[in-house]
Amino acid sequence: MSKIALLFAMLFSMPMITACSASEQVPEAPVVKQQLVGSPVYIQIFKEERTLELYAKMGNEFRLVNSFRICNFSGGLGPKRREGDFKSPEGFYSVDARHLKPDSKYYRAINIGFPNDYDKSQGYSGAYLMIHGECKSIGCYAMTNTYMDEIYRYVEAAFAYGQNRIDISIYPFRMTEQNLKRHRTSSDIAFWNQLKPGYDYFVKNHQPPVVSVSNGQYVLGQPVMSSNQMTQYASTAPAASTNPFAQTKPLTEVK
Repeated sequence: MSKIALLFAMLFSMPMITACSASEQVPEAPVVKQQLVGSPVYIQIFKEERTLELYAKMGNEFRLVNSFRICNFSGGLGPKRREGDFKSPEGFYSVDARHLKPDSKYYRAINIGFPNDYDKSQGYSGAYLMIHGECKSIGCYAMTNTYMDEIYRYVEAAFAYGQNRIDISIYPFRMTEQNLKRHRTSSDIAFWNQLKPGYDYFVKNHQPPVVSVSNGQYVLGQPVMSSNQMTQYASTAPAASTNPFAQTKPLTEVK
């Protein structure tokens, strides 16, 4: 009997094994999160998991600041193809400060920049696809206002402190071999296989993938160490005493 009791004690003392993917990071501690405000950021979205992940650059890696439950999106899995199909986009997007809208009718918004070069090459149509608040969506990624406050704060600060563009990678699900096998009969599987190299690159390197479009296909490239990129990714969060939001107006808005 004592052996059985000892076995149970050992089992309950072992670390819990969760269903989380090996690619998922643990969010940084609150004190570290605060220090990362103003650092370069990166966003990943996973539709099936209804998750938006916000990363900030710490040292030579992008570390998870927070993982947010997506309140609402429409159209199910698969890329947006035409205006009025109610689908939310999938693919690789890049935004600058002009894509911020602090006075959106959906609280605050970040225009993800649909259609991108890939979407245009496919003849896809649509506009004003956002990450926004108010928990309502027709083709956008809607968050609660509280979550949108935090996301918007990091994005706005990253631009203010020198990041030129912020990458947003949107996936139908975590691009593991198991998930791709589970969805292998989907009509979108060829498109999703184009997204997997970008997903794998971030899992391995903790750096946003460098993605271009060639012959109507997403292509994973090598990082180009240009002076602009060095400036973009070399910045770190400044001291609170130099925070420009203490006295400045919002950044340029999308009309």
